[in-house]
Amino acid sequence: MKYRADIDGLRALAVLPVLLFHAGIPGVSGGFVGVDVFFVISGFLITGILRDDLEAGRFSIAQFYERRIRRIIPALAAVIIVTWITAWLLFLPSYFQDFSKSVATTAAFISNLYFWKFSGYFEASALLRPLLHTWSLAVEEQFYIVMPIAMWVAFKLIRKHWVWLFALGAAGSLGLSIYLTDVGPTANFFLLPTRAWELLAGSLLALMRLPAPRTATVAHVLGGLGLLLILIPVVVYTEATPFPGLTALPPVLGAVLLIYSGAFPAGLGGRVLSWAPMVFIGKISYSLYLVHWPVTVFVRYVTLEPPSLMWAGFIIALSFILAVLSWRFIEQPFRQPGFAPSRPVLLGGTLAGLVALFALGSAGVTFKGFPDRFPDYDPVVAADGRTNSWNNNVCFFEAPIPYEKWNADQCRIVSNGPEKVMLWGDSYAAHYVPGLTDNAAHIPYTLYQYTAAGCPPVLSYYSYARPNCQNFNANALKLIKTLNIKTVILSARWIDMKSRGMDQIQSTLSALKAMGVKTYVIGQSPLFVTDVGVIAFRQVRQTPRPSVAANSFGSEINESLHRATGDVVFTDPLTFLCPNGTHCTYRQGERLLFSDSGHFSNSGSGDAVRLYFPLYTPLKGKVNTAP
Repeated sequence: MKYRADIDGLRALAVLPVLLFHAGIPGVSGGFVGVDVFFVISGFLITGILRDDLEAGRFSIAQFYERRIRRIIPALAAVIIVTWITAWLLFLPSYFQDFSKSVATTAAFISNLYFWKFSGYFEASALLRPLLHTWSLAVEEQFYIVMPIAMWVAFKLIRKHWVWLFALGAAGSLGLSIYLTDVGPTANFFLLPTRAWELLAGSLLALMRLPAPRTATVAHVLGGLGLLLILIPVVVYTEATPFPGLTALPPVLGAVLLIYSGAFPAGLGGRVLSWAPMVFIGKISYSLYLVHWPVTVFVRYVTLEPPSLMWAGFIIALSFILAVLSWRFIEQPFRQPGFAPSRPVLLGGTLAGLVALFALGSAGVTFKGFPDRFPDYDPVVAADGRTNSWNNNVCFFEAPIPYEKWNADQCRIVSNGPEKVMLWGDSYAAHYVPGLTDNAAHIPYTLYQYTAAGCPPVLSYYSYARPNCQNFNANALKLIKTLNIKTVILSARWIDMKSRGMDQIQSTLSALKAMGVKTYVIGQSPLFVTDVGVIAFRQVRQTPRPSVAANSFGSEINESLHRATGDVVFTDPLTFLCPNGTHCTYRQGERLLFSDSGHFSNSGSGDAVRLYFPLYTPLKGKVNTAP
């Protein structure tokens, strides 16, 4: 395909929002849509190259993968190695073990499958995974495995109609993405079947061979519209926007329009994207994408809080410096046909290198993060010695959530009065149980525990990863009726409902109101950027030693939830646990109030119950209801 400067400029338009979004720059809350623009560009270029090779009779799978290897592998391998060395120096064992899993899966180009199963892109835990961004490379590599074969078969069998074949594939992929937006949002985000339509949008543009716009006016209009369709989502979308699916259509269509209109260089899109600084950023965009996220993660790990504007500037500047170096000394040489060994040696060496990286990652997993790197580190067990304090497998269920085993007698954790109360929610409800049992004398009710991992008490909630949640929640209403429960307390990791909409809690509140049940809602409790044991270890030499750490989410989460609950009594844990609103108490002396990055320890649970748990009665006749 003929080189087009405007496509390099479009790469810049894709990578800059991603970089600014991850660095924490205000005003680009939808910067993640840049990845979708990259997908369109990749689909257009790869399909165009394959089309030209097929039509010229020079199609070769080996040659295709040689080009892909020269383009992708050297810079990726360098970033993995440098990231591994940095993680070795900084990451405590549990984090290095998790990082090692991502090294192995990245080397196998299946990191998107790993992050699908064990992470959400916007979750707090994802913020300390230096190779999280490689999910998009895995999606592209999986596409590269399928597309050459599909095009060769289509070219041989239905060349005159192959556009319709790929159009049908794109429509099916888009339909699946729309369907999974609610029922499987994490799978929808990470997997090729729901992302393929974005790559195929570029493929269809390449296959259709549309003539370039004939007039400057048409090119101006289409280019301007394309820019708006990308830039508006960059500014308007947030982490709460259900994505991808229909919401991915504007940036994808915008990228298609810019590629098409850019064929007329004098058009608005072509002029903007062919501007020399944009073209240069586009040339280094691959390296810039590779390096920026590890830099962001390590800054976060060192500072133990989301990047400030000063640190954001540092992240951006360092990312550009490293990207230029990678582009100049790794990308450019390897992309020259005369550089590097012959094709068989290149293919064999690449395979050996990926196997070595896979083995390196596997070693980190096998040896549990190499704990001898930090001889002074003793993993803190904050749960004061009691095991199964959440009544696991009896009143707190994990996958596959066998809620039928729930037993009223075993899950009656407090028995102090005739009025019956149910604590209903996920692990962020269960973590109050140790505090409730320790303070049972101050709970003048009969209290039942009904909890399951990853299942917020929202009747309309459905998760592809936990399909039994809906049945678990529906069963709660049956139990409330059967046991004649008069009061329900709802608690959960509400931040996970952000992308679906906090107003979904109304499905539960309306049902409980119709049953005449009084309801209390406990808001999101603090979440830290990492395990509090790590924070305590990192802060042990500071003078004076802090007892607080940055909360990883803003107050808007609980404010949004409070609005969604209407006139239901609502308790905001941040009011009690976060002295200045942004930093929250995580320890008292050597006693840790949390057992990980968000769940209360047993003793911390007791503190939380005494501070703000609804129906707790510190003095006889005085009940502490939420403010």
